[in-house]
Amino acid sequence: MKPGGPENPLARWSGRSRPGVVDGGLATELERLGHDLSSSLWSARLLADDPSAIEAVHQSYLEAGADVVVTATYQATVQGFVARGYSEQEARALLLRAVELACRARDHHAATGLVAASIGPHAAFLADGSEYRGDGRAGVDELVAFHGPRWSTLTASAADLLACETIPTWAEFEALCQLQSSEPSKWAWFSCGDERSLRDGALLTDCLERLASVPRVAGVGANCVDPGHACGIVELLRPATSLPVLVYPNSGEVWDAERRCWQGEPDPISFVDQARTWIDAGADLVGGCCRTGPEHVRGLRQSIS
Repeated sequence: MKPGGPENPLARWSGRSRPGVVDGGLATELERLGHDLSSSLWSARLLADDPSAIEAVHQSYLEAGADVVVTATYQATVQGFVARGYSEQEARALLLRAVELACRARDHHAATGLVAASIGPHAAFLADGSEYRGDGRAGVDELVAFHGPRWSTLTASAADLLACETIPTWAEFEALCQLQSSEPSKWAWFSCGDERSLRDGALLTDCLERLASVPRVAGVGANCVDPGHACGIVELLRPATSLPVLVYPNSGEVWDAERRCWQGEPDPISFVDQARTWIDAGADLVGGCCRTGPEHVRGLRQSIS
């Protein structure tokens, strides 16, 4: 299979004048609606306690103009659910429920949209903010073992592709490459980095070189970076790969891991203005991550249209 070929679900936007739109922050919108996400499971808690709330947020993003919705599995892991008293079978069922909720919202609103099953970093399970520092100490084998149960569950789901998000270190990137090479039943994109490198200093160009030997990669890009870095990331990646390039930054606010809160104020108008530079630089899909909401997605859709 050739990158960007007809079997690639992201190929429909590759090289087009109008890029696709990825949704915004799931947890951000759930919190805005009054849901308590303070537990270690974060938004994944609602997969068991209030799944309709998650489906409603997916619907709001689709109504705002999103082409791709990302499931509530960033923080959801088999290990995390088991630690909260669920059996492994129940944990896997909750992961599949996340995909079902997104698919149901998509099929109700826009049957041509895509559902991406989120694969968050090990740090999301630890809930210690290390995905923003890149100081994780887990080795490749440990990370393969950690991600394996969720990976195998989601590759067997109805999701159109996997979204490997906020990957901070080369070790974790390598672990996901190994999983994709051994179980490539779904496409995956690898979203990572600041402007030139992962959080631990590994170069994005080296990541691209490694991906050349990994089967069925749908695209490459970055998520949850400062929007000021997004244009530079696209400018680096676009001439270096034939894969679709994605970028969906956070709002520009900064996460304070010690206080467990965001510092700053979201500005959808400024966000959309900056997004035009990402598109001009060659991004095939754009969207938002933490602290962005339906208003950001609506602004992106209006700007593109």
